Amino acid sequence: MTSTPFPAPGDATALEHGAAITPRFDAHGLIACVATHAQTGEVLMLAWMNAEALKLTLDTGLAHYFSRSRQALWKKGATSGQLQVVRELRIDCDQDAVWIKVEPQGDGGACHTGARSCFYRVWEDGKLVERP
Repeated sequence: MTSTPFPAPGDATALEHGAAITPRFDAHGLIACVATHAQTGEVLMLAWMNAEALKLTLDTGLAHYFSRSRQALWKKGATSGQLQVVRELRIDCDQDAVWIKVEPQGDGGACHTGARSCFYRVWEDGKLVERP
């Protein structure tokens, strides 16, 4: 297991009620992150963070993720202009998932396909249908 800039999780009380972020990364060193629009509540994307991405997000106020396909750190919007300004960060009860409320910048999109949200398809009548 690699070291992280975060303290190790403590007992259940510290983990669930303590003031410290002590994320429980998975076996690959990752934690799931759900990003929602700060004003509308719309789910924009599900991405992964490693310790460096989480620390950069906390330190800069801009969303950073870890690309599993590229095996690389990525600052959301660095090339597309779709920066995500973090307005609130929450971590779940057992600190193995993160939820960030963001204000999308640039064209307001979040998905690499050009859609506003990565969740632009709906299961309807036995097939996927694209919806804005």
